[in-house]
Amino acid sequence: MYLLCNGKVITRDVNNPYIKNGGVLIDETKISDIGETDVLKKKYPQATIVDAKGAVIMPAFINAHTHIYSALARGLSINGYNPNNFYEILDGMWWNIDRKLDLKATRASAYATYLDCIRNGVTTVFDHHASFCEIENSLFEIADVAKEMGVRSCLCYEVSDRDGEEKCLQAIKENAEFIKYCKDKDDDMIKAMFGMHALFTISDKTFENCVKANDNMTGFHIHICEGLNDVVDSKENYGMLPVERLLKWGILGEKTILGHCIHVTEAEMDIVKEHNTMVVTNPQSNMGNAVGCSPVLKMFEKGILVGLGTDAYTHDMLESMSSALTIQRHNAGKANVAWGEVTKMLFKNNSSICSRYFNSELGVLKVGASADVIVMDYKPFTPFDDTNIDGHMIFGMKGRQCETVFSNGRLLYKDREFVDIDEEKLNAEILESAKDLWHKING
Repeated sequence: MYLLCNGKVITRDVNNPYIKNGGVLIDETKISDIGETDVLKKKYPQATIVDAKGAVIMPAFINAHTHIYSALARGLSINGYNPNNFYEILDGMWWNIDRKLDLKATRASAYATYLDCIRNGVTTVFDHHASFCEIENSLFEIADVAKEMGVRSCLCYEVSDRDGEEKCLQAIKENAEFIKYCKDKDDDMIKAMFGMHALFTISDKTFENCVKANDNMTGFHIHICEGLNDVVDSKENYGMLPVERLLKWGILGEKTILGHCIHVTEAEMDIVKEHNTMVVTNPQSNMGNAVGCSPVLKMFEKGILVGLGTDAYTHDMLESMSSALTIQRHNAGKANVAWGEVTKMLFKNNSSICSRYFNSELGVLKVGASADVIVMDYKPFTPFDDTNIDGHMIFGMKGRQCETVFSNGRLLYKDREFVDIDEEKLNAEILESAKDLWHKING
């Protein structure tokens, strides 16, 4: 039993939003009490004290769309790589990497990602994996690392026709076997979706095979309309809009995530809403790839559940939220929009997305919720209370200010030191895998 106390407590609970000098009692995997520090200390003298020392205690972050397979790309320069469009970015960088990613490199990528997630206060991720060099057991390798590191994960494999029928069928099989494994294990820290890359790399035959293999076991996680590629391909080769194509194959639904959704029409948004399908926007990635701005404000108007991811561009969810605000205002040409939408995406909608897969209540500090709690080393020099918390989040905080992390009641990180995790050993192993991968890419 831990008592995390002496902090400014941000709960995200509308009935008890802020405690000036408070604490959270963590009993096994759940929050069993919350309140003023002095009161909690008297009630639970037997608890192990974790002192926040006046810092901010708050719910851990959720990343609703990322890519573990890209972790070893940091600092990589590929010979001859000079992309002029989105397809060349995919083919020259990301598909180039995943075609050489074996199980050892996948495992190293998972360690690298989860280490950075913990450093940034992220305890839940929805990942979209690809390693066409070695597909079989890749999701199981990631799940094994996720359990070891203590980060709650919803995983899938990115089915695509881009590397031929054999690889495509292997990817479908990997999804199906991992989904069945998760259903049998019923572990609330590991869940599964059925992953697909993007419509312009998926034939009707592959859609049919994916739907058959999934057999209504779970939802789909798919990129859609990230670039114009999906729009052109769907219109020219199938005579319909991208979302209409998903509708045709029964991909939409309350457990399906559509990643990006930049080049979607209002009519398509209406279909997404009608089928209660989730959308996750990834602002920094979209700007970096020069593919456009997702119409988040319009989707909010229509009542679509829109969450926030990073596409692995960063592991800092506060950075992603800040970028979401600026790109939405720039796109709208209005400096007074998007504040409510971007904060809701991160602090409420991501939790709602989780609720469709995980049984634990996430994203809030209250009795009975999962003990996913972080401490942010943030010392405000302006007034700080429940009326202006989000302003401090957007303009003052960064993920690397995270100094302590509990995930599902397990202490992973304390005073910026990993607990029961050999960071130096893992970093050395990750470095060796990265060197090997880079050598395969550049020779």
